[in-house]
Amino acid sequence: MVTLEDVARQAGVSLATASRVLNGSTRQVGAALRARVEQAADELGYRANIAAQTLARGASNVIGIVVHDLTDPYFAALADGAMRAAATEGLLVMVGTTHRDPEQEIAYVSTLNAQRVRAVLLVGSRVADPAVTGRLRDELARYQSGGGRAACVGQDLLGVDTVAPANREGAAELARALANLGHTRFAVLAGPPHLVTAADRCAGFAAALQELGLPAPHVIRGPFDRDGGYAAAQQVGGDTTCVFAVNDVMAVGALAACRERGIRVPEDVSVAGFDDIVTLRDHVPALTTVRLPLKDMGARALELALGEADTVVVEHVAGNVVLRESVRRLA
Repeated sequence: MVTLEDVARQAGVSLATASRVLNGSTRQVGAALRARVEQAADELGYRANIAAQTLARGASNVIGIVVHDLTDPYFAALADGAMRAAATEGLLVMVGTTHRDPEQEIAYVSTLNAQRVRAVLLVGSRVADPAVTGRLRDELARYQSGGGRAACVGQDLLGVDTVAPANREGAAELARALANLGHTRFAVLAGPPHLVTAADRCAGFAAALQELGLPAPHVIRGPFDRDGGYAAAQQVGGDTTCVFAVNDVMAVGALAACRERGIRVPEDVSVAGFDDIVTLRDHVPALTTVRLPLKDMGARALELALGEADTVVVEHVAGNVVLRESVRRLA
C-alpha cells in the first residue's frame, strides 16, 4: 500500500508538505511544490485518507501535550507556556504524564493519533535506548502521515521540530563560573545514566573541569527528582567544596539533606542546580543555577507544532548561569 511517506520521498519534499497538498489543508503550498507532489502521487497511485483530510483541514481544535512528570516544576512551566500559547489560538489542550516511562509515551502518541488531535507536543528528555527512540519516531511518523503535526522539547532525536536546550554547554559554563570562584573539588548529583538530559549535563560539567585542569568530579547516580537529590547528597564526601545537581529539584533535595545533617550552605559546602524553576524564588539560600526560559520554550514548541515549515526545524536554547547565595567564593 502506497503511503504518504512514499509520495513525499518521491517528490523530494517534507512529509508535512505532502500532507498539506494531498489531505486538503487550507495552508498554502507553492505551485511548483504542489505540482511535484501531485505528480508523485499519480505515479505511485496514492489515494488520500479521508480522516487525514479532515484533520489537515483543521477540524480538530485539540492539542495533546505529553510530559514526563507534572509534579516537577520544570515540566509544569513548559506545559504552562505551551497551554497559554494554545489558548491564544483558540485551541483546547489535553495533557498526559508518562511518569518517565518511555513505553507510556509511545502509547500516548498512538492514542492521540487515534483521537485525531491537531498536534502533539512531547516535553522531556529522550532515553539512551535507540530501540525505544526508534519506535517513538515510527509512531510519530504514522501520526504525521495522517496529517498531524508534532514537535518536542528535548533532544533532536525524533525527526520532528524541536526546541533543544543546550544542556552540555550550560553545564560547562556553570563549571567554569564555579571554578572562577575558587572551587576545585566537586561532586555531581548526576541523575540516571539512561536519561540523555542528565547524562549531557554531567558530561558537559566534567568536560569543562578537565579542560581547566581540575580533578574529575565525584559522580553520584540516582533518580532525577527531589528524593534522588536527597539520597545522593548523603554520599558526598567531606572534602567536596561544591555540589552540582543536574536539575533544580535534585538540588532542593540536596539542600534538605544538608540541613538535616547540620551542613551549612554555603559556609560548609556550596550547591548549584540547573533550570531555574519558579519555586526557587522563595528558597533560602537562593540557589545558583543555569536559567532556561522554560515558558518561552513551551510556547515556541507549540508554535513549531502548528507551523508550516517544509523542513524539520531545530532551535537550540542557551542557558544562562545565575550565581546566587548557595555558592560562596573561596578565592
